[in-house]
Amino acid sequence: MSSDRQNPLIYPVILCGGGGTRLWPRSRKAYPKPFLPLIGEQTMLQQTMARCADLSIFAPPTLVAGADHAPLIEEQVPGLAEGALIVEPAARNTAPAVALAAARLGPEAVMLVCPSDHHIADVGSFHAAAKDAATLANEGWLVSLAITPDRPETGYGYIKLGDPLPGGFAVERFVEKPSRELAEQFLAEGGYAWNGGIFAFRAGKLLEELAKYRPDMVEAVMRSVAEGRVEGTSFHPAAQSFFEIAGESIDYAVMENTDRAAMVPAAMGWSDIGNWASLQDALPADPAGNCAPSNAQLVDCRRVLAVSDGPRISVLGLSDVCVIVDGDEVLVTSRDAAPHVGKLRGASEQ
Repeated sequence: MSSDRQNPLIYPVILCGGGGTRLWPRSRKAYPKPFLPLIGEQTMLQQTMARCADLSIFAPPTLVAGADHAPLIEEQVPGLAEGALIVEPAARNTAPAVALAAARLGPEAVMLVCPSDHHIADVGSFHAAAKDAATLANEGWLVSLAITPDRPETGYGYIKLGDPLPGGFAVERFVEKPSRELAEQFLAEGGYAWNGGIFAFRAGKLLEELAKYRPDMVEAVMRSVAEGRVEGTSFHPAAQSFFEIAGESIDYAVMENTDRAAMVPAAMGWSDIGNWASLQDALPADPAGNCAPSNAQLVDCRRVLAVSDGPRISVLGLSDVCVIVDGDEVLVTSRDAAPHVGKLRGASEQ
């Protein structure tokens, strides 16, 4: 750790995995979104790692993933340090995953928890927000990087800004995914931000707060780490102890309970690439809003996304649709229905 409390060295904790349903059929259970090159030539995981590669800001990363995806990580991210990849014995959501990393890193480490499948267009702004968040985390705050909303989005949680802090704000409250009417009200009022799922914690403080609200979880995590083993670049927590944990997100387990929640505004071109429409929004488009990065012909179309791994896609006279061809699967969806792709039989049967 850096000895400078104003600029603590940041320990990236990259959460990998996913069910592969929201971007089906391109994304599959065996190859979910983090391991795909959806924007540019690098995979989403590789882009996440590259954002955290500046050694003047970041320490070597810790990754957390399931056993099924560990080989993909080692293939796409060569040169990991010994024990840097924590292989979860079972999927238990983000709170246990973050707690595993905190226990491994030690109490003074300032962690930056990053999903491995988000898109951030402005890396410089990401670094600036990460440093502000790390400074607050080093002072005992549990910090969310918060995204300024530009539309009444109902698919994200919201954060209401509280009192100002150096580089950020205290959190007055977290709000679950709102109705359209409520989201429009938040946008009109101002003073709300999206919860982007990127957090900064001092490891010891995170475990201390988690122990207040989920003591059984912390006890099981600590036991699992103490009984775990290192095998090359991987660390394997003890499975029996880990199986005892009830899965829960870090938001529910800690952030919505603690009185030490803070946020740092981050205008960094963020998207969680949560569905085909949001991927389209992150890709370059022609003047009509069409995005066809593969073999496609679009005629008299507006805001159409066409993605194919081989066969030509031809679209005539349509608006606001996504057409995806991958292997022997074809998906056609409106942009509005894109968030519900995971409900399709093909997505659940993979």
